[in-house]
Amino acid sequence: MPIELTKVNYVTAATATGGRAGHVTSADGLIDFDLAQPGSTPEPAVNPETLFAAGYAACFQGALANRAKTKGIDTSDSKVTAHVSFGPSEDGGFGLAVELEVSIPGVEQAQAQELLELAHQFCPYSKATRDNIVVTLTAV
Repeated sequence: MPIELTKVNYVTAATATGGRAGHVTSADGLIDFDLAQPGSTPEPAVNPETLFAAGYAACFQGALANRAKTKGIDTSDSKVTAHVSFGPSEDGGFGLAVELEVSIPGVEQAQAQELLELAHQFCPYSKATRDNIVVTLTAV
């Protein structure tokens, strides 16, 4: 059963034309660029997986900071890297997988892994992907 919002704090929008090799713009104009499929151009290009990785990494770091604060731990020097994989899935279509690689300087490995698990329960991106794709949490 979906979890419903009890209040809307923010609304944004983005528009895509031309699919994976098209163009995207955000309602606020901050995003406005062409997309390309990985490997389809000699130059690196933005694709939907790049955008998803950026959003997930930023959201997860916010969730990490929130959960760590409840335990009196400072994660302001932490770094979250979202590795997003795209490929054929067992249902015959295509899908995503994510590895969240997190570095929290000054925090022991076991405690860092505990914080990752707490953040994963709290993060809106994690909630949206839960039971839909494989998400691996790695404390480094």
